[in-house]
Amino acid sequence: MGMNISDFFDMDVLIQILTDWSTATGIGIIAVDEKGEYMMDPIGWKDFCMKYTRGTKEGLRRCVKCDQEGQGVYFCHAGLIDFTADIKIGDHFIGKLVGGQVLPQPPDEEHFRNLAVELGIDPDEYIEALQDITVRTEEEIRASAKLLDEVVNIVVNSQYVRKKDEDLILIFDQEIDKASDLIREINGKSCELDKIEGRQRILGLNASIEAARAGEFGKGFSVVAKEVGDLATSSGTINKSIKESLKNLTTVIDKMEESKSKSEKED
Repeated sequence: MGMNISDFFDMDVLIQILTDWSTATGIGIIAVDEKGEYMMDPIGWKDFCMKYTRGTKEGLRRCVKCDQEGQGVYFCHAGLIDFTADIKIGDHFIGKLVGGQVLPQPPDEEHFRNLAVELGIDPDEYIEALQDITVRTEEEIRASAKLLDEVVNIVVNSQYVRKKDEDLILIFDQEIDKASDLIREINGKSCELDKIEGRQRILGLNASIEAARAGEFGKGFSVVAKEVGDLATSSGTINKSIKESLKNLTTVIDKMEESKSKSEKED
C-alpha cells in the first residue's frame, strides 16, 4: 500500500484521542509508524522508565529487549505492564500503538530498591519516581488497551475510506469534465459535417444540371453527380446518428452530475 497515516489522517485528531485516553487511564502511550519511528511526542510517559530505568546502560538494554520481544499486553523486566497494538488498514500494517508504564498492583518497594542497585540508580530517587507510576489492575489495563486499539483502528479506517472516496469523486469529476469537453468538440465537428453535407448536396445538384445540359456527352458526368448525391445522403444519415448518440451521452452525463449534486446536498 505504501501509505502513511498522515497522508489521509489528521494527526492532531490522533494526538487528541491518545491524550484523552492517557489522561483518563494514567497510562503512557505513543504511536509509531510502520518503520518504528515516533509519529508524535510521548504522552504520559514517566521519569521512572524514561529518565531512570532507560537512562542506565543495563536498564536500556533490558528495556530494548522487552520492546523487541513484547507483543500484546506483557510485563516488562521491571515488573510494569506495557502493551502494543497494531494500526491497520484492512490487513495492511501501517503503524503501532505502544503504551504502558503502569503497575498491576501496589509496588514492592524492596524489589525496586534492589533493582535500582542492579542498574546503578540511586534507590531513594528511584523509589520517589516510582510513586508517580499509575496502579491499575491487570484486567483494567487489558480492557483499556483493547478499547484504545479498537477506537484508533475504527477512526483511522473510517478516515482512510473517506479520503479514498474523495479521491474517487475527484477522478469522477475530472472524467466528467473530459467527457463534456469531448462532446463539445464532437458537436463542433458535427456542425462541420452539416456544412460539408450541404456543399455535397449543392455540388450533386449542380452536377446533375450540368450533366442534363450536356446531353449524350454528359452521361459519364451524370454517374459522378449521382455518386456525389448518394454520398451527401449517406453523410447526412451518419451525421444524424452521431447527433443522436451525442444527445444520449449528454443526457447520461447530466444525470450523473445531477445525482452527484443531490448526494453532496444530502451529506
